[in-house]
Amino acid sequence: MVLDHQFIKTDRQRIFLEKAAELAQQFSVRADYYDKQALFPFENFNDLKRAGFLKLSIPQKYGGDDLTLYEFVLIQEKLAQGDGATALSLGWHLGILMNIRETEKWEEKTYARISREIIQFDKLLNSAASEPNGGSPARGGKPETTAKRNGEKWIINGKKIFTSLAPALDYFLITATIEDTGEVGEFIIPRESPGLSIEETWNTLGMRGTRSDDLILVNVVLEAEALTGLKTKSSKGPVPQGWLLHIPACYLGIAIAARNFAVQFAKKHQPNSLNHPIKDLPEVRRKIAKMDLSLLTARHLLYGTAEKWDASPNERNKLSAELAAAKTVATNTAVEVVDLAMRVVGGQSMFNSLPLQRYYRDVRAGLHNPPADEITYSILADQAFQGEEQGK
Repeated sequence: MVLDHQFIKTDRQRIFLEKAAELAQQFSVRADYYDKQALFPFENFNDLKRAGFLKLSIPQKYGGDDLTLYEFVLIQEKLAQGDGATALSLGWHLGILMNIRETEKWEEKTYARISREIIQFDKLLNSAASEPNGGSPARGGKPETTAKRNGEKWIINGKKIFTSLAPALDYFLITATIEDTGEVGEFIIPRESPGLSIEETWNTLGMRGTRSDDLILVNVVLEAEALTGLKTKSSKGPVPQGWLLHIPACYLGIAIAARNFAVQFAKKHQPNSLNHPIKDLPEVRRKIAKMDLSLLTARHLLYGTAEKWDASPNERNKLSAELAAAKTVATNTAVEVVDLAMRVVGGQSMFNSLPLQRYYRDVRAGLHNPPADEITYSILADQAFQGEEQGK
């Protein structure tokens, strides 16, 4: 197994990791079923609720655990070794709560109320920002979903896609263009709101258990306080968002699971053409070493970036390039590692009875999570040339 000891720095981290490892083992038993049936893993989330994982990133003053980014990455990577779709889904919930905690962009009474509901009633939330004609929200497209003021109420109409956790969400955080002003507002919508419905459209190659179905909003009436803020653009470019490191952590976790499977297979598999297991073949050893070298490199970048984020809050605005690089390196490494694992196992790697084919399909999704590779390259190029200009 890939050892985690070099990344564990505190007893608290060790406790979190042990709990996550126990959950991951439970998830791994069910992962094939949820993937094949494309069902949301309700049983896994019941386990997460019982373990208190829905409140990890909530502030301690409200009863949460004040999860650090480093701890978040550690937990997500481990959970994903059991089931990538479950880990990614939990990551959105925890990450959004962490982001609101750090940016303080919600009114305190709203955040306190939602936090209490999560702690007491295991409520789940996620954002729904993508739209059919809008592409990735990270690229700045304006939502076609509209918000119209009607006295003290808001009326929301629109459609959102890629709504992960759709069957299980209690709150949907959506963006909408305010008709009177043209501004983009951020709204929180309870699941029970009349006019809100889920269209079951999620039929994908990978990450099938996230059930990222479509959210339909038809004349949904909200109270005035449902508007949690206005979306603004920074004149200095994208605002660094450390919480998004849950994405690369998840895909590295899947890759680690593939690596571990390949190692165990190589130790046991002995064709009748050999008098020893394939682990002793030079090419198999080279592939295993290549997997470990790639994983070690990607993990150190990921954990090092998370550690910087936690250690220096006042310097976070300088971490855009490192955050983007960590994601790009991790997700591309994950694809490479799973491919190598399948080459070690050979033709059996494509058997539906083995998990490698699921790992292969799931890690592909990471390439399409934000930021896309070309955005990372753009950030790094801008930084390089700006550095040259400043050095003149």
